Amino acid sequence: MPIGEFGRPPALPSETSPALTTPMYWMYEMAYASLNPARAMTDATRMLFQNPLNPFSQTEFGKSVTAGCELFERTTRRYGKPEWGLHDTDVNGVRTPIEIRSVWEKPFCRLLYFDRKHPRPLRAPQPRVLIVAPMSGHYATLLRGTVEAFLPTHEVYITDWSDARQVPLAAGRFDLEDYIDYVIEMFHVLGGNVHVLAVCQPAVPVLAAVSVMEADNDPYVPLSMTLMGGPIDTRRNPTAVNNLAAEKGIDWFRNNVITKVPFPHPGVMRDVYPGFLQLSGFISMNRDRHMEAHKKLFQNLVKGDGDLVDKHREFYDEYLAVMDLTAEYYLQTVDTVFVKHALPKGEMIHRGKPVDPSKVVNVALMTVEGENDDISGLGQTEATHMLCSSIPDDRRVHYVQKGVGHYGVFNGSRFKSEIVPRVSDFMLSAASARHRAAAAE
Repeated sequence: MPIGEFGRPPALPSETSPALTTPMYWMYEMAYASLNPARAMTDATRMLFQNPLNPFSQTEFGKSVTAGCELFERTTRRYGKPEWGLHDTDVNGVRTPIEIRSVWEKPFCRLLYFDRKHPRPLRAPQPRVLIVAPMSGHYATLLRGTVEAFLPTHEVYITDWSDARQVPLAAGRFDLEDYIDYVIEMFHVLGGNVHVLAVCQPAVPVLAAVSVMEADNDPYVPLSMTLMGGPIDTRRNPTAVNNLAAEKGIDWFRNNVITKVPFPHPGVMRDVYPGFLQLSGFISMNRDRHMEAHKKLFQNLVKGDGDLVDKHREFYDEYLAVMDLTAEYYLQTVDTVFVKHALPKGEMIHRGKPVDPSKVVNVALMTVEGENDDISGLGQTEATHMLCSSIPDDRRVHYVQKGVGHYGVFNGSRFKSEIVPRVSDFMLSAASARHRAAAAE
């Protein structure tokens, strides 16, 4: 039985209650535009009190005015897509420049390749890894630290998902089935001999894509699949995020968080789950912490503590940069993953065919979880091993990183020192095992 209306995602607000949701985005745009005069005045005031010729510029009063102006500017700014900022890496002790280029592109995604320009040939090829970034509100640059950690020892590719408000309506729809198709097509473009690493949300579509490929005896299945902090079975140790979806149900999301992209964005009139709503949800989960962080920013600006100010700017420039998701993709994901639990129940369908993880035989499996993960609870990703019952025990690994939350599963010092070496070793062993099996045949 089709689950989540895969042939046609749940009805959009335009078919149910447009009066409730359509004006939402337009009102947000008008509110943002109405702040432009105040932002211009604030910017002029800041320049006035930063001018060294102004006798107040070095006083506590002047510094407080300047700090207040920056705080206002940062809290009313629309944050654009961040830059990767990865220009070189260390490969075998040699500083190697990086060129980031697109090797495949469709309306809703680009496949980026971090091409390391080696000054001399490597003694042996390094593993290729496709990092599938989350399509859950933030840009792929959120995984900058993930990419940076793998660059010295791997050929790295990453999915660069598009902001739905920037995709014209003429480009068509994009739902969970399209997501799975995109992943399969990327494997074909890369031509095999690649490892895949899915961080958080894409764990489900990546597992589905690999399952579909294995069922079809596709020769381009990856050598290994590493799933990190993914919601494979959200019935296990459910978090507040999981409980919200189960409590509200798909109709609530359909009627309350979907709206249309306003003019003048290229995607005008596309039904989306807007980034500003997602951001309000992110912030509300830790509101006190964010308020305290901005209070400290003001204090550090007045004190002139440049290091702490730069750290704040760096974090929030990334954290506050959000993108819109297509309504059909968002609703279908909520319905399939968090409400109906279709994948672990064996009821998920892709293009009319069942998604059966027990068909996965040739792809080695590693799952990684964080001990303190409050987004994907402990056990949700580990459930993959029960579903992929045909993978031999010597080609599967589960690892729980102590002392980290959701973000620490794919970024930070413990990720670099404890998780990356384990994942890298797993990929190497998976490739060796596949090559030995191929030689034996």
